[in-house]
Amino acid sequence: MSGFPLAHWVWGGGWLGNLGALDFAGGAVVHMSSGFSALAAAIVIGRRRGYGTQAYIPHNLPLTILGAGLLWFGWFGFNAGSALAADGLAANAFVTTHVAAAAATMSWLFVEWSHRGKPTTLGAASGALAGLVAITPAAGFVGPMSALIIGAMGGSICYGGIMLKEKLGYDDALDVVGIHGLGGIWGSLATGLFASKVINPNGANGLFFGNPGQLGIQFISVVATIIFVFVTGLIILKLVDMAVGLRVTEEDEIQGLDLSQHSETGYSIS
Repeated sequence: MSGFPLAHWVWGGGWLGNLGALDFAGGAVVHMSSGFSALAAAIVIGRRRGYGTQAYIPHNLPLTILGAGLLWFGWFGFNAGSALAADGLAANAFVTTHVAAAAATMSWLFVEWSHRGKPTTLGAASGALAGLVAITPAAGFVGPMSALIIGAMGGSICYGGIMLKEKLGYDDALDVVGIHGLGGIWGSLATGLFASKVINPNGANGLFFGNPGQLGIQFISVVATIIFVFVTGLIILKLVDMAVGLRVTEEDEIQGLDLSQHSETGYSIS
């Protein structure tokens, strides 16, 4: 809901782009935007009936893995395609995307293994997505070794974001805040650490390449994005709620939205 103004701010000659903020494929425009809009939605809509007292688990892990694989594959177009040409920059974005996703998958699994005692299939899928999110703003500005660090840290940070959700008590069924929101923050700040003009002469150097000011610019872009999307998200959601409502009735929720809203169900279990 906030993506169009942010696209202008960063890529369309707006103030963040003029400030020098780097966002290769949408860390702020796509991921932080969706993450903190989702937080606004979770607050306004409220928790599902039974949240915190009953388990909500994925209904089909094979489909989850299939979806994660499709995302991983499609992300090559998302990130490499942001080079807008079939050139060396696109090839670099392709490689950094793959490296970061793989590193985040492994780091999520190791953290989960240490924390819960077992690594899980769902954790692997979540870790891969965390790495893809984290590398998105940096893909065309950093090299493969930097991508390895960004992905590994991204997996761990986003896992921590899921734990934070449990502490704060908001209901985010798809972990959009923990993965897209926090992953986008980390990726944007990491761009300010690892960006190199050797990789992209049209970009800028980051802190570790002699330009500490870039990290400050990335921090400003993070704060501005979060405030803008969260506040506008709250306003829009409140207006929609007053106009047509955002929640189904308690009876419809108990029956299940497949039946109450669509008059069909994916599974017939007798």
